[in-house]
Amino acid sequence: MTADHLDGNALAGPLAELFAVDVTTATGRCASCGLAGPIATLHVYGPEPGLVGRCPGCEEVVLRIVRGPGSAWLDLRGALSLRVTLPD
Repeated sequence: MTADHLDGNALAGPLAELFAVDVTTATGRCASCGLAGPIATLHVYGPEPGLVGRCPGCEEVVLRIVRGPGSAWLDLRGALSLRVTLPD
C-alpha cells in the first residue's frame, strides 16, 4: 500500500449523513487483526466510487461508504464492533 491515503476524519461528512452522532470518534475493532481505535485513525482511500477505510495496523478493509443519488451504502463487514459514546 502507498501512503496516498487520508485519515479517518475524511469519513466525518459522509457518516454524518447517516448517523446522529460523530462516528469518527467511535471506537471500531478490526475483524482481521483485532486492533481497536477511533474511526478517525483509519486510512481512507477514495473518493470515487466511494470511500474505503482500512485498518492502520493490518491494512484490511474495515468499512466502505458509497453515496449515490438519494441513497448511501455502508459496509461494515471488516469491523467486529463499533462503540459509540453517548451523552448521559
